[in-house]
Formats: sequence, C-alpha cells, structure tokens
Amino acid sequence: MDVTEALRSRFTCRDFKPTPVLKGVILEILDAANRAPSWADTQPWEVFVAAGEALERLRKSYLERFAKGEPPHPDLPSPTVWPPHLKQRMDELLDLHKKEAQAMSGNALDSQAYLVRQMKFFNAPAVVYICMDKSLTPWSIFDLGLFTQSLLLAAKEKGLDTAPAYRLVAYPDLIRQEMEISAELSVVFGVALGYGVEKSETHGFDSPRRHIRDVARFKGF
Repeated sequence: MDVTEALRSRFTCRDFKPTPVLKGVILEILDAANRAPSWADTQPWEVFVAAGEALERLRKSYLERFAKGEPPHPDLPSPTVWPPHLKQRMDELLDLHKKEAQAMSGNALDSQAYLVRQMKFFNAPAVVYICMDKSLTPWSIFDLGLFTQSLLLAAKEKGLDTAPAYRLVAYPDLIRQEMEISAELSVVFGVALGYGVEKSETHGFDSPRRHIRDVARFKGF
C-alpha cells in the first residue's frame, strides 16, 4: 500500500470488532509513527496504550460519568464557537451520517446511542493516548498532529482501522489515573485502534472534502 492509497482509503471507524490487536503490531505502528517530524527534533509526544482490563475499566468509568451527565473537560479545551462555514460542514456531515444510518439499518440515527458509542470508544480493543508536557506551546501540539497522522497511516498499512476522536479524551482525570500518567503531562488526543465491523452503518463512511482548488492558492506558477 502506497501513501496516497492509505490517505484515500483511511476513514474514521466508529464500530470495532472485539478482536484484540497484538502488542507487537501496535509497537510496529508506533515505531513507524515515531519517524514524524517535530520542532528541532524535540519529539514531544508521550504515548500510552490501553487494552484489555485497563481499557474495560476506562470504558466503565466513562459510561458512569456520562450517565451522571458530567460534561467533558479535556485538557485541551474544545472550541466553543465555530466560524459559520466550518459549522456548516459539521452540520452537513451529521446529515450524511443520518442518511447513511437510515439506508443501512432502516432506522433513524439515535443521537443518544451514538454518544454512548463514543463513550464506549466505539468498542475498540485498544486506544492510544497521545500526551505532551504541559509547559509546551501549540507548536508542539502541531508536532503531535504529525505523529498522529503518521500513526493512522501506519495502522492502515497493517490492515487496522482507526478513530481519532475528541471524546476519547473527554475525562482526562480517569485516563491519568488508570494509565498512571504524570500530572506534568496533558492528555491531548486519543486514537481508537482495531478491526472495523464491515457491515456497520459507519464502516467506510466517506466524508466529503472540498475540492483542492477551493483549498489551495497559488501565485507565481
């Protein structure tokens, strides 16, 4: 699989099989992602991987928090306001999800059930948490993004599906406690990892993209 094929075939998987992912395979994926560039080779990422009983405890504690109605409080605050054109894309994507669910199952998308699925980490057998020192700036968050994209592509090459998702780090105190993460680190992002359920209404969902001519501006060519 070449890089372009991996980029075009990767999608955010929202329903995983319970099939475990071998630790050795995850190490190979992380080793490949570790080649990501960073500011002056600082390599600011610190990585914690949960699976098995540890992940099940996290799943249970997340669901308990969600059932109590506790709002997410990630270490990296989420946006409170989106520019109108970005909000429009989000709304259009939700509409597409609803149509896909209706076409696949004949039922309307249950928003509450969908949130519960997120709090269950989409049933993934492993979740990668990507952290960095709290003293660092958004420039290092950019480096973590490079690492994460590298991870997603390396996983695709190994035949694994992924879900990079905000909800995975909704309750960082629970993650920090379970994974024994230092208070000096921010839990910045999470990636669910595993083998996707092929017949799920969310499997292989191809979200729309703007045409590149609407994205890139050239001068001097």
